[in-house]
Amino acid sequence: MDAVALIAAVATGIAVLLLVIGVFGTSRSAAAERLERFAAPSVAAQATTAGRRPLREVVASSPMLMVLNRSLERRSWSEQIGRDLARADLTLRPFEYLIVRVLTVVGMILLFWLLGQTLLPILGNPLMLIAGAVLGFVLPGIYIRRRQQKRLNAFDSRLADTITLLANALRSGSSFLQATELIVRETKPPISTEFGRVIREVQLGLTTEQALANIVRRVKSADLELMATAITIQYQVGGNLAEILDTIAFTIRERVRIKGEIRVLTAQQRLSGYVVGLLPILLIVVISLLAPQFMKAMFDNPPDLLGLPLGVVLLMVGGVSMIIGFMLIRRIVDIEV
Repeated sequence: MDAVALIAAVATGIAVLLLVIGVFGTSRSAAAERLERFAAPSVAAQATTAGRRPLREVVASSPMLMVLNRSLERRSWSEQIGRDLARADLTLRPFEYLIVRVLTVVGMILLFWLLGQTLLPILGNPLMLIAGAVLGFVLPGIYIRRRQQKRLNAFDSRLADTITLLANALRSGSSFLQATELIVRETKPPISTEFGRVIREVQLGLTTEQALANIVRRVKSADLELMATAITIQYQVGGNLAEILDTIAFTIRERVRIKGEIRVLTAQQRLSGYVVGLLPILLIVVISLLAPQFMKAMFDNPPDLLGLPLGVVLLMVGGVSMIIGFMLIRRIVDIEV
């Protein structure tokens, strides 16, 4: 029975992980199909009739979920969720993201409960199940923030060269849209993806200022906002846009250089944060391997607190304190430029 429960716990965890990966991983192709449906209706219709629709599109087009999606879109927080998903380059709808979050919470609760029945009885405690639910609720947000930061770093690292390419194209006599098409052809994602969306939005009827405002909304980059503001002002009052973009590119390169110097100077402090967070965990692992009975007293019951062994409560308090210390150190060394 224990072996069956263990297999069920592992299968539940793998199923939830595959479900989340499947929903996030297929989002790009589904969004591309929806966008192509607006840009070229006849081609999209032929593609839809020729091949089978993805399972995610079939489920999302159900009447009940469409009504739920429309009701959620009227909420103010739904717009913020959509903005966060766009910045992470995830084309999930807000209600799809909420479904993923609910499934993650349920999956973590089931995983903790099944592991509590087999390997670690402590995980079956109601407080630990609540902790598992909180962990399942937080994990999708952490994943999205990591994708946002990774995408933003990749965008900012190539933005200066992109602006220089745009300025050179304008200086050679190309229009702004022609220069943007050159950027889409000559650069790599996420630069080419975002500027490709600008071209498609202009083709669908938006003004250049609105398309630039949308790209600033999707990519939370101060450097990109500076470039979009300069282009918008030039459209309104005129001026030499190529020269302005050259100045912006120089400013961005200097900012990147200063950030690199600051990162070098604060490397020791950032390493201290990792030491504060990982050293106690490594010590517990080493002590458990060298003297297995040494840590056994931490898990004995009684004494207990709220149904948990007092040693486990102390370990949880210590873990929370380490996380707070790590976050404080990272906040101190995070210098804005």
